[in-house]
Amino acid sequence: MLCSRKVMNFFVRKDVKRFLKRKESDASERGKRLEDLRASLFNDLRTSEGAKRLQQRICGPTVALTFNFWVSVCIILMNKLVLGKIGFNFPILLTFIHYSLSWFLMAIMNAFSFLPASPPAKSSRFFALLTLGIVMSFSTGLANVSLKYNSVGFYQMTKIAVTPTIVLAEFVLFAKTVSFQKVLTLTIVSIGVAVATVTDLEFHLFGAIIALAWIIPSAINKILWSNLQQLENWTALALMWKTTPLTLFFLVALMPWLDPPGALSFNWDFSNTLVIFLSAILGFLLQWSGALALGATSAVSHVVLGQFKTCVILLGGFLLFNSNPGILSICGAIIALGGMSFYTYLNMLASHQQAAKPTNRQSSFPLMKPKHNKETGDAHDGDLVMEPV
Repeated sequence: MLCSRKVMNFFVRKDVKRFLKRKESDASERGKRLEDLRASLFNDLRTSEGAKRLQQRICGPTVALTFNFWVSVCIILMNKLVLGKIGFNFPILLTFIHYSLSWFLMAIMNAFSFLPASPPAKSSRFFALLTLGIVMSFSTGLANVSLKYNSVGFYQMTKIAVTPTIVLAEFVLFAKTVSFQKVLTLTIVSIGVAVATVTDLEFHLFGAIIALAWIIPSAINKILWSNLQQLENWTALALMWKTTPLTLFFLVALMPWLDPPGALSFNWDFSNTLVIFLSAILGFLLQWSGALALGATSAVSHVVLGQFKTCVILLGGFLLFNSNPGILSICGAIIALGGMSFYTYLNMLASHQQAAKPTNRQSSFPLMKPKHNKETGDAHDGDLVMEPV
């Protein structure tokens, strides 16, 4: 009996040791995989090409547009709360706080080597970065001034004019054309949004002037964000890190002209400061998500997303909260959503056709070297093709 018990204990101890060894082996293997993943991540972030591939792998068009959609809805309502109910009547200072917090967060990321590397310096790039820094300050600052003086409906209405401005600017600067089907679709979307927001057009004369002045900087801002990421190896965070100091400088220059005096006499109590801080967090997320969306899609697609938000908010209020915007506004929102759906279909169709082109040509002419056709603008293997608008 004693002998059998000893034999049993021997095998039990052996099994326990084997089990513990297996557990240690599994734990060390998981730790090694984690270490390899972290090393791979840091290696990707050390080069602009690796960081760009990582961004494209993690954040595709659907993720970027969805991220930007929810953040944009939140910050419009939050900024209206800050500028309206709280009474923080300093829209340029609010924008300055947003970008200051963004720069601070990116500085922390840079200190821990989480910030993606920038592409190698080029002599022609400084002018593009300087222009982007200037138009960013005007675009975001004037947007907040417009929200202060005008209703959200009027603010969304002015976005309609951004679409033709982008199309015209891209044609003049890059000879980029738009198909007749897309022009017709964008016209239907614009008419639908105009009809949907026609009942909420409260505006101030000064606010209307600011809204009109905002259109051109906003269009150029979107074009530059999209082109710098798609034509070069810029990632969203690397481009934000380079341009934010320039934006802060020009925002300081705008404050005396567009902000009223008395910022220091504002009631900076805990609740007001907390709301402004939350608005700044959303401001960072908006800038980041907007940059990701523009890098993954195009400037016009980003504007269409903004108009989609307007229609969703209007129809959501009608369906979920029993608000009554009027039958005309509901019909306009439905028309706009139909146009947006067809615009998305056209973009997907063009993307599939573009992806099929290199495959067909490579199989037909296997011995020919890829080259760029200047007359048609078709780019083959080795040339980056921007998403058609």
